[in-house]
Amino acid sequence: MNVVTLLAAYFISVNLIGFFLMGIDKHKAKKRAFRIPEATLFIVAIIGGSIGSIIGMYAFRHKTRHWYFVYGMPFILLLQIALVIALFNAPIQISII
Repeated sequence: MNVVTLLAAYFISVNLIGFFLMGIDKHKAKKRAFRIPEATLFIVAIIGGSIGSIIGMYAFRHKTRHWYFVYGMPFILLLQIALVIALFNAPIQISII
């Protein structure tokens, strides 16, 4: 496997996890069962699952009344996009000793 394939697999996996965690937490909320901590939902978004988490929020209509989710998740996504753009625009320096 090359690096691009591994990164794509990671990206897809972590976004699916973010999506399903929103659905699982919504289900648990309806059943009044033990919930997934909000910090866990944000950590999954920070490590790359922000798109899946945002889609899950609106697909399951979960956490859409909490301002820190409504604004926080897109903010994390924007930071991630800025980071990727910065990495692609960074000059590559190769030094031979």
